[in-house]
Amino acid sequence: MNQTARPHLLGLVAGLFLAAGLVCSAMLVTSTWLRIAESQNITVTGSARKLVQSDLIVWRGLFAAEGNTLLAAQQALKTDLAKVEGFLKEKQITNYFATPITIQELRAKIKKDADIFEEKTVGFRLSQSVEIRSPDVPGVTQLSRDSSALIERGVAFTTSPPEYIYTKAGEAKVEMLAEATKDARARADQIASPGGRRVHQLRSARMGVFQITPVHFHSLQTSWEGMNDTSSLEKTITAVVTATFSMY
Repeated sequence: MNQTARPHLLGLVAGLFLAAGLVCSAMLVTSTWLRIAESQNITVTGSARKLVQSDLIVWRGLFAAEGNTLLAAQQALKTDLAKVEGFLKEKQITNYFATPITIQELRAKIKKDADIFEEKTVGFRLSQSVEIRSPDVPGVTQLSRDSSALIERGVAFTTSPPEYIYTKAGEAKVEMLAEATKDARARADQIASPGGRRVHQLRSARMGVFQITPVHFHSLQTSWEGMNDTSSLEKTITAVVTATFSMY
């Protein structure tokens, strides 16, 4: 075979492969339409999204005090509690909950002889936390930022990040089930029309995973139990429904 004929042969083979691919694609589409045309039902997935803002905030702070004796530690903690309560009063926070005191023994190894050590209690560490649940989301958010002032007042105070909660998720779930079903109906119409069928009645609808995520959440990770974000003020609620419709 000469060098001139070889490119023509390669072009012919490539053309045959392309034609075969187009035929296979057409067969797959036709097969899908035929299945839709022959079936009495169609099952599709629909979804709905809603932007919401948290309407409840939960904030917790922990403080601790130490003393050589249990009484000394208790008195120190009581003094710190008064400072914490004074700080909250300054911020016009009256609705808070103080947890029971936690007691921890402080132990150390004391040398008795050359190679003999004995473990003894050398003091006590008492800790207590306060918790605030409030619909004043901006106010408590600012309070959490200002709480470092307690350290300046001599209180060993640490905080957890605020938890932002949307309390109307249950109501939104019902509303979004209807929206997701409408979306499923629209998708069913788009799929059934090329097969010459029309969507008729809703036969069943099954709610999928209900997700509450941060607004700018882009991860592909989901949970079968659903995600319920408490880290962000603004959230996105996503509902997915699998719906089956009859056709005619």
